[in-house]
Amino acid sequence: MTLKLGLPKGSLEEATIDLFRRAGFLITIAPRSYYPAIDDPEIECLLVRAQEMARYVEDGALDCGITGYDWVLENKADVLPVTELVYAKRSFSSVRWVVAVPEASPLRTVADLEGKIVATELVGVTRRWLAEHGVTAKVEFSWGATESKLPERSDAIVEVTETGSSLRANKLRIVDTVLESTTQLIANVDAWADAAKRRKIEDVSMLLQGAMTALDK
Repeated sequence: MTLKLGLPKGSLEEATIDLFRRAGFLITIAPRSYYPAIDDPEIECLLVRAQEMARYVEDGALDCGITGYDWVLENKADVLPVTELVYAKRSFSSVRWVVAVPEASPLRTVADLEGKIVATELVGVTRRWLAEHGVTAKVEFSWGATESKLPERSDAIVEVTETGSSLRANKLRIVDTVLESTTQLIANVDAWADAAKRRKIEDVSMLLQGAMTALDK
């Protein structure tokens, strides 16, 4: 039995490798490689962007993976949440996706976004959130550096933040919170139904939870 485990490439990568180290796993990544080595013969790792992880797990390309709750929702992925791991790029806390505008913007509430342009990487979640509030706005996809879209290319942005420091540095003001998200270990439905893979996923989950608990002390 080999468990195919997805590790997030990008902002969560370093924190995830460190958490696995604290849980007793040694993971090494060669330059330009997407196949990290791990000192467990029953696990095979693959580096995948957190934004795509839920799709890979849902489709069975991976048995399980580490990603954010936000990207599970964005992809509407049919996966099983195994455990919540509250850590982010810089801290052991959740992150927030917030509506932000320039400090001088007249926009103050969600209702003020009616008919406006909103730039974000989290397009699907943002559209659904606006619809829940009865607001019709044009939501445009932004691939990184979303703060730079204001004010010339959009009226508002929906951006992820841990502390709000980047938003403040760019002289932006938070209007509302769209979503609070935590990092999760998720599993493929069929892999979870496989007794051997489920036991291995549960073992990994238990060790990661233990590492998180130790960090809280």
